[in-house]
Amino acid sequence: MKRYITIAVLFFTCCAVQAQDLNARVKVVAPKIQVTNKRVLQTLETAMKDFLNGRKWSADDIAPQERIDCNFVLNITAWDGSSNFTGELQVQSSRPVFNTAYSTTLLNINDKDFDFTYTEGQTIDYSDQNFQSNLSSVMAFYAYIIVGMDYDSFSKYGGTPYFLNAQTVAINAQTTSFKGWKAFDSNLNRYWLAENLNNKLYNNLREFIYNYHRNGLDMMANDAAKSRRYISSILPVLSQVDRKRLGSYFPLAFFTAKNAELVSIFSNASPQDRMQAMNTLSLADPANGGKYQTLKGK
Repeated sequence: MKRYITIAVLFFTCCAVQAQDLNARVKVVAPKIQVTNKRVLQTLETAMKDFLNGRKWSADDIAPQERIDCNFVLNITAWDGSSNFTGELQVQSSRPVFNTAYSTTLLNINDKDFDFTYTEGQTIDYSDQNFQSNLSSVMAFYAYIIVGMDYDSFSKYGGTPYFLNAQTVAINAQTTSFKGWKAFDSNLNRYWLAENLNNKLYNNLREFIYNYHRNGLDMMANDAAKSRRYISSILPVLSQVDRKRLGSYFPLAFFTAKNAELVSIFSNASPQDRMQAMNTLSLADPANGGKYQTLKGK
């Protein structure tokens, strides 16, 4: 009997070690490069997928059906034919809306500063303690951001430990020459995304994200009109956020992920509510003002 208990304990321990947090789909493409040996791109794609899906990124046990859906599309723009690559990385993540078949986008970022080295068959090493490679650090950074955004949408400030982990990744990369990690590289890079997410100036946007998803979207199946009214009541928070630092990365990333969804939500509202939403959203997110203007004619 004890033998069977031991086997059971070892089995569940093994499962826990192998538990995954992400359901990451990875695609590596190189449309502008003449590649004679495409095998290296295929092995890179597999290595990235295994790295993202094979590690524990959160502190909780996540059931297979609860894994966070995300997409990583790496567009190789330059390659020396050996181990040096330059590319753009599109990162998207989503989570299901309660009691519906709909998934809402949480993150949609195009990282244009992605240089890295990779050799076919190479093991992608990573440590939270120090910088190992730009390939593993960039993927780990976005893995933590994805988990943090997911947790923030389910509990108020629930993503804090994961945003701190992402900031640690950025700090560890400060001594490298790779772009995207330093404050002076750009105002829209990994450094500033981590800074914004950990800056209390943006706590009201993080709180909005929680309320929008848990008290708004997740209630739509029960009472769409009531949920829409609730979302309308908290929209003014968005017009307050961008005034603190015009053009900051976190608000920009939020509106990139959410502008189409916000238009869809209010497209069936009353004319008065549509106009109010249009005015508020246009003020908060002038870059997508043209999209919000469509609410006027619905």
